[in-house]
Amino acid sequence: MILITNDDGVNAPGLLALKKALDGVARVEVYAPDRNWSAASRTRTFHKPLRVDEVRLLDGSRGFATSGTPSDCVSLALLGLLDRLPDLIVSGINDGLNLGRDVSYSGTVAAAMEGVRSGVPAVAISFDTSGDRSEMPNYTMTAEYAARFAAFLLDQQELPTNIVLNVNVPYAPMGRKLETRITRLGGDAYSNYLVTGKDPQGRNYYWISGDPLTKGSKEAESTDIGAISAGYVSVTPIHLDMTEHELLAPLAEWLPSLNAV
Repeated sequence: MILITNDDGVNAPGLLALKKALDGVARVEVYAPDRNWSAASRTRTFHKPLRVDEVRLLDGSRGFATSGTPSDCVSLALLGLLDRLPDLIVSGINDGLNLGRDVSYSGTVAAAMEGVRSGVPAVAISFDTSGDRSEMPNYTMTAEYAARFAAFLLDQQELPTNIVLNVNVPYAPMGRKLETRITRLGGDAYSNYLVTGKDPQGRNYYWISGDPLTKGSKEAESTDIGAISAGYVSVTPIHLDMTEHELLAPLAEWLPSLNAV
């Protein structure tokens, strides 16, 4: 069984394309937010009850929409709403890339992390929709890639623990073969700037915004940003343990001074 979730909402076209593709791989269950939670990171709901409603996706198939965040969706499914633990969680297909240091903002990646912390292998998959100039981005190639990737993972005897596989797919013309690179996280995937103005009542407002830095990036192809810029699919293993182990011993040398205070 494969559990699908996302951060763009249960009616997002990327989720529907993913489900259609994965239906040919295994039994699929959908638990996704009832609204867009992009950039929600690992937000969890503790201060109010959550609601879960059975819904029909745009193709008429069944899904479940929750009032919670992407992380909540996975928790609800794993803590009892599914009849058993899934063999794999696939979060996506996200509308836009999740790369470099910016992955910590991503609700798509966070949902996959929620599965991994519960012992279930998980993949986050995102697509560069900015390269598709059509009115509706075509998720077909990315969904087909996701299905092949999921089938490959399910065939493995053992998958890494405490690891999210963060997959980013570049825009490519239909029919072009997608080649893959195993990568590390790059630097900043977006620039940041502040837009300011005044509303009709004369009050100041502030809008945090940014532009993608992937086009023409000079980052090495060993990074996710560099691989995407060169036209490759990027697969990055992300560890839940964020400890900088190499600094443990040097920082321990601070202890005599710190404990003397």
